[in-house]
Amino acid sequence: MPVLENYEPKKVFHYFEEICAIPHGSGNTKQISDYLVKFAKDHDFDYVQDDMNNVVIYKPATPGYEKAPVLILQGHMDMVCEKRPEVEHDFTKDGLKLRADGDFLSAEGTTLGGDDGIAVAYGLAILDSTDLPHPALEVLFTVDEEIGLLGADGFDCSVLKGRRMINLDSENEGSLWVSCAGGVSGNSYLPVQRVDASGEKLSVKICGLTGGHSGAEIDKNRASANILMGQFLYELGAVCGYALAELEGGQKDNAIPRECQASILVLPEEVSAVTSLAEKMQKDFREEYTGSDENITIQATKEGEADASVLHPTSQEKVIFYLMNLPFGVKKMSGTIEGLVETSCNPGILKLYGDELFVQTSIRSAVGTAKEALSHKIQYLTEFLGGEYDTEGDYPAWEYRKDSPLRDKMVEVYRDLYGKELKVVAIHAGLECGLFYERMEGLDCTSLGPDILDIHTSEERLDMGSVKRVWEYLIEVLKNLKD
Repeated sequence: MPVLENYEPKKVFHYFEEICAIPHGSGNTKQISDYLVKFAKDHDFDYVQDDMNNVVIYKPATPGYEKAPVLILQGHMDMVCEKRPEVEHDFTKDGLKLRADGDFLSAEGTTLGGDDGIAVAYGLAILDSTDLPHPALEVLFTVDEEIGLLGADGFDCSVLKGRRMINLDSENEGSLWVSCAGGVSGNSYLPVQRVDASGEKLSVKICGLTGGHSGAEIDKNRASANILMGQFLYELGAVCGYALAELEGGQKDNAIPRECQASILVLPEEVSAVTSLAEKMQKDFREEYTGSDENITIQATKEGEADASVLHPTSQEKVIFYLMNLPFGVKKMSGTIEGLVETSCNPGILKLYGDELFVQTSIRSAVGTAKEALSHKIQYLTEFLGGEYDTEGDYPAWEYRKDSPLRDKMVEVYRDLYGKELKVVAIHAGLECGLFYERMEGLDCTSLGPDILDIHTSEERLDMGSVKRVWEYLIEVLKNLKD
């Protein structure tokens, strides 16, 4: 029996559950793309599926709306794949296990993909409708948004006639997003040399962190396991000698790392110094992050005598220096919009290979020059230590449009429907709107969506009551876009 069979709106949750049964992590979107094409064929809609697996489905205007300007509805079909360490789940072939608990929907031990599966579900429900008035629709589903907006970046916008767009990739009901930061992923490659060594092997694990989206939660004073590990390794060098063998933390550059693990070799008589420091720094970190990340845990586990390939002391010093100087968190708040993060940085992926330390950092800013300057800072740090640096997935900021008839109409509809004002806000998280705004002259764009909590983490929850309310608002907006 379907988990969401009895929830409203039925079509939205029907399609969301179907989507969740299909693996659709970033870089693995062929199956979900083909599902959308089959939907279009089954409903006799014209469609375009490009070489990247982006899909556009076209639906004619309903009677009385034939002369209304075309409207684009847009979201992305890929999801961030995160899971709890103890959970066995293969995102490349397994569907999600849904769990409804009161008003909230989650997945068992994994991300839910409400970001942005709910956009796909909304779009399909509207396309499948026979009684909802609306202008001609171009429903665009892009791929690989979560790994650098790659689908939108490679999409041929000439297949779209519309110049009004509602993006469905927001996670805050009652807010209309009208501007966002630009971003880029910075990749550091720091060469290392190794030597053979023997000693008592310990596994050091930093875990229990809250994590979260590096755009939406970067200002909530949440800790980064990768940064904390750098601090621990630096402090450890002051209390005992050790050799670093393994180091790994984080899975996505746009997710604040919740865990980081290292393997070290020490002399047997220095094991107690490691465990004592772990206890002390755990206490210190919990006090430092009181109210925002109080469950930080540092585990130092003995694994017995071992021979291992460890970092040469010079390479180890470079790695620790890099981690201690790598920027993280909010770098600057906006000087014009109160409460808005302007520039931030999140080293989301950390991996020590045999001959190289690799770090991928998500860099965001509403100001292009500030984004570039922060990227250059990490580049300088990397190259100073003898490494190499490159960038990928560079996307522009979505600039605020002073004259926006679509925004004004949506604010009016919200006021008429609920008797209160819709919040019109700029955000720090990146959206595909910036790419479309840059490439489609005259584009009038907004973004909305239901409440989704703790996106990009295994604690992700979708507020089902909010899904219903946003659906009702969205169809009322469509009804009012007759001119």
